[in-house]
Amino acid sequence: MSRQDEFFKHITEGNTTKGEFITLGSAMLDGETIKDAFVKIPLKTMNRHGLITGATGTGKTKTLQVLAENLSDQGVPVLLMDIKGDLSGLAQPSPGHPKIDERHAKIGLDFKAKGFPVEVMSLSEQDGVRLRATVIEFGPVLLSRILDLTETQSGVVAVVFKYCDDNKLPLLDLKDFKKILQYATKEGKEEFEAEYGRISSASTGAILRKVVEIEQQGGDLFFGEKSFEVEDLLRTTRDGKGYINIIRLTDIQDRPKLFSTFMLSLLAEIYETMPEQGDSGRPELIMFIDEAHLIFNEASKALLNQIESIVKLIRSKGVGLYFVTQNPTDVPEGVLSQLGLKIQHALRAFTAKDRKAIKLAAQNYPDTDYYDTAEILTSLGTGEALVSALDEKGRPTPLAATMMRAPMSRMDVLSPTELQNLLDDSKLVLKYNEEIDRESAYEMLNKKIAKAEEAKIKAEEKEAKEEAEEKASRRTTTRRRSTAQNPIIKVLTSATFIRSVFGILKKVM
Repeated sequence: MSRQDEFFKHITEGNTTKGEFITLGSAMLDGETIKDAFVKIPLKTMNRHGLITGATGTGKTKTLQVLAENLSDQGVPVLLMDIKGDLSGLAQPSPGHPKIDERHAKIGLDFKAKGFPVEVMSLSEQDGVRLRATVIEFGPVLLSRILDLTETQSGVVAVVFKYCDDNKLPLLDLKDFKKILQYATKEGKEEFEAEYGRISSASTGAILRKVVEIEQQGGDLFFGEKSFEVEDLLRTTRDGKGYINIIRLTDIQDRPKLFSTFMLSLLAEIYETMPEQGDSGRPELIMFIDEAHLIFNEASKALLNQIESIVKLIRSKGVGLYFVTQNPTDVPEGVLSQLGLKIQHALRAFTAKDRKAIKLAAQNYPDTDYYDTAEILTSLGTGEALVSALDEKGRPTPLAATMMRAPMSRMDVLSPTELQNLLDDSKLVLKYNEEIDRESAYEMLNKKIAKAEEAKIKAEEKEAKEEAEEKASRRTTTRRRSTAQNPIIKVLTSATFIRSVFGILKKVM
């Protein structure tokens, strides 16, 4: 048996599946694509998370697109973080190209162009379904971690949440949260001290500064109502295709704090909402986080620990997380160790540091007799990648340098008209794009403060009035006492004196 035949058998046997699967492409040996040596990913293990890495221009986005399309075809909903703004073309079929036909002929797959059900979403004022969450949904623990607070400051946040809960004050947006922080050390200081102990104005001041930092990155747009419901990410069409939900993030690349805040809140909400599933035959939701380094670079240690915990636990909910970035070192070790699927596009070795990083990246893949992993990492062409997945029993599949299939949808963005038509047909736009500003903690506290001020003014006026009346009463009493004690006036006004005067006058007359 020739080396090529041995390789074909090695790849084919290692990618045998009993259940549903996605075909990524065909394996390559010595720079040549081996037709029908299909590299497959079992749907059963796609909730074990994954990593798509490679230098700029090597095909990471197209790989993400291929995975999203095939998952949708299998009825699995998908959530994409579109940082670069080049994924909306999933809604339209590919126009086709001779090079695509040539690629698929080498792979041994027929090419069929088609569009997919797409929902466009937004965290900011960009067009799309508005994604929001309320402060109360975060809870004191998660909010404290996002704000990177100290233990003392986190305690203050917990007390504030407890006060709002006890007094039926809804914490919906950041202005609510800021108002209650100010109230705790000003107008409501005595009330807080009586019920929960003294709160330092230095602590509330530090928390307020962290809140302002979130606001400056657009957090005031994210926090509020109507709060997005996780169930709306799990929709399928009438013919059983999963919706591809694309979150447009092109305008928040310079606001990593908002991005990481949103990601953590979404993951926490998904984990809390979705029921335990265990290892079923297919995932419930797959999330692709493009430019994943934006989450990790700006995250505090507490935030990283929270992300790592969720990555470990969310698998049991049937949710798979796929991080897309340029280098595996962009992802923390604790997260990297949890990833079952690794798709590595070409890396570039321009410096000694790059060469060291490539050697480290090569150690993340299974050993193979057919490749020098470190060498092939630098020689892969565009649309080619090293692939290592997990089979249905959770074992690594054979490492394969793979000629990746082309996306079935358009590899370009939608035109403004196409995007508008998509939004006009969206049921979620009607559901979530109405701004709601109902009475919450901010308005309630303002009313409470106004009533307290009014009551204070009335009390002061009443006190002043009573004091004036008391002074007037004292003056009258003093005059009466003074008159009663004057003997001359007493004699002159007595009846005896008056009769005597009249008697004298009568005698004179």
